[in-house]
Amino acid sequence: MMTTTPARTALVTGGAGGLGAATAERLRADGIKTTTLDLAGTAADIGADVTDESALRQLAVDIGPVDILVNSAGIVGPNAPLVDTMPEQWRRVLDVNVIGTVNTMRAFVPGMRERGWGRVVNFASMAGKDGNPNLSAYSASKAAVIALTKCAGKELATSGVLVNVITPAVIATPMNDSTAPDVLEHITGLIPMKRIGRPEEVAELVAFLTSDRVSFSTGAVYDISGGRATY
Repeated sequence: MMTTTPARTALVTGGAGGLGAATAERLRADGIKTTTLDLAGTAADIGADVTDESALRQLAVDIGPVDILVNSAGIVGPNAPLVDTMPEQWRRVLDVNVIGTVNTMRAFVPGMRERGWGRVVNFASMAGKDGNPNLSAYSASKAAVIALTKCAGKELATSGVLVNVITPAVIATPMNDSTAPDVLEHITGLIPMKRIGRPEEVAELVAFLTSDRVSFSTGAVYDISGGRATY
């Protein structure tokens, strides 16, 4: 008897551009009904702030079941030595990059767990593993995303919901437009392939991790770094 894959739905945060937009396009190519979320006034399907947990919980009611959650919303924060950064800058970066990821998971993962199937892919960064100079807030926030992914993967391991994290090196996205040229030159120079990555290359990895082809991997870190990763 022929079996068919059930129709899936996906929500991609930070979906107005860069990795989020590329991911949404790739998931739609697989026939997944994909909704993008970004700040109001952007090209995303829904305008919302991932730091607003109440808005996300209402959104979970409004749009119905979400099978696949991709957390790509994030900000770089200050390009400055640690001692020159300010507490309010740290709070903003952590609020978007860490608490924003927590908020979306708290809003949508319970439904996945109840249905017995779900895929969560969080975006961290090689900066969260190596630490990039003059990007202390960003690096620390991405290290936190790696840790919370590992925790959630263990907590949900028998639920049918898989939670994994991608750690890209430098990718050609609008986010890097705000990165200081010397910092960008330094982190690009760490890549043995001698080039930066393309959004569609990352989106292909997301498509794999959010599919039924993955069934025994959760709480894992997937590097896409052109050879930069050393552990």
